[in-house]
Amino acid sequence: MRVFLGVKTQKLISRVFVHPVNQSAAVRWGPPQTRLSCSSSPDLEKPPHSMLRHLTSKIKSTGPISVAEYMREVLTNPVTGYYVRNNMLGPDGDFITSPEISQIFGELLGVWIISEWMGAGRPKQLQLVELGPGKGSLASDILRVFSQLQSVLGEASVSLHLVEVSPTLSQLQAQNLTGNTSQEADSEDEPVYRRGKTTAGLPVCWYRRLDDVPTGFSVFVAHEFFDALPIHKFQRTEKGWREVMVDIDPEKPDHLRFVVTPSPTLASSTLVQADERRDHVEVCAEGGVIIQQLVRRITEDGGAALIADYGHDGTKTDTFRAFKGHQLHDVLASPGTADLTADVDFSYLRRMAGGGVACMGPVTQRTFLKNMGIDTRLQVLLRNCTDPNTRKQLISSYDMLTNRAKMGERFLFFSVLHQSRLKKKIPAQLPVAGFTELSFS
Repeated sequence: MRVFLGVKTQKLISRVFVHPVNQSAAVRWGPPQTRLSCSSSPDLEKPPHSMLRHLTSKIKSTGPISVAEYMREVLTNPVTGYYVRNNMLGPDGDFITSPEISQIFGELLGVWIISEWMGAGRPKQLQLVELGPGKGSLASDILRVFSQLQSVLGEASVSLHLVEVSPTLSQLQAQNLTGNTSQEADSEDEPVYRRGKTTAGLPVCWYRRLDDVPTGFSVFVAHEFFDALPIHKFQRTEKGWREVMVDIDPEKPDHLRFVVTPSPTLASSTLVQADERRDHVEVCAEGGVIIQQLVRRITEDGGAALIADYGHDGTKTDTFRAFKGHQLHDVLASPGTADLTADVDFSYLRRMAGGGVACMGPVTQRTFLKNMGIDTRLQVLLRNCTDPNTRKQLISSYDMLTNRAKMGERFLFFSVLHQSRLKKKIPAQLPVAGFTELSFS
């Protein structure tokens, strides 16, 4: 659907697109790679045998564990968890995300956020809440757009709220966003465990749980967050649905294996839809809970949520995988040394969101970014860039983000909006950017 924008919206987006960028900052360069093609972190070279010992001890005590419990322990165990111990992002980690490839990605998301804030009637408060903010690169790019459009935001109270469980990454985020000005809380029981301010004076707070973020009009951003949440796996059998579990291999006591439960579990009895047609299903119950939290906050306080991730719309089956270094890695081998992920089932998120909000998407990353005007932004950057190498890198990063064979169709965008956002019968009502094709003519 093509929507011709009014003058105000054209000016909003155009002011970001035509803003000249310092050549040295024209793009943030990491190799144009996805999770499959990055070198392994030095911290992960030696397998943390304590994680395997911990898991085998647990299984010996209680029996096979669910895939969800396996993922939760391997990724977020407070002592030996993969996310807790390491900085897994960038060239020295196990994967590179879109914000690490090019600043254009974050800039376009910044425009989307302000567009939704305007579409909600320009509330006096704007909380940007990012779930799993990585290095802070995405938040940094979004805040730069906020700075460029300060006259549009006017007197609105803007703040940044980061939900992060990794101490290592929170320190890196603080360095990138606040320099050396952040301070840790005196007690671990404090909801806000770190505070700081950006160079522009914007307050930044860190939380371990979404529930601890203050109420108020908020735009929630979750980029490559839901794919790392624990999933349950289910297999259709002649006797009905059974849950796939993780057990110790009896022939190799220091190895793990998958097994199928002989009888139903609570999860297999409650999480699989009665009309499910696939023979193998992955359900992220924790993702469903988080979506419901977002829905409640958007319904009560106003706002929107934008989710971007590997995913599908209820069509895929077995997507559980691990990444380590340059290649796919056995998900049960050397637990704690590799990133675990599973594609997001957006049909499940939509179902869990319910009818009290408006859901849009999923659409491919290529569609979303092109609808947001990435082609226009690229041309502006190229016009302002004379260095041949930088121009080549700009084009390469654009290709990585939008090429159908690369990240363009592997990533999907999905949004949750307040019902009033689409029900207002106002001629000048802004369309939902990214999910409709915007014309600058």
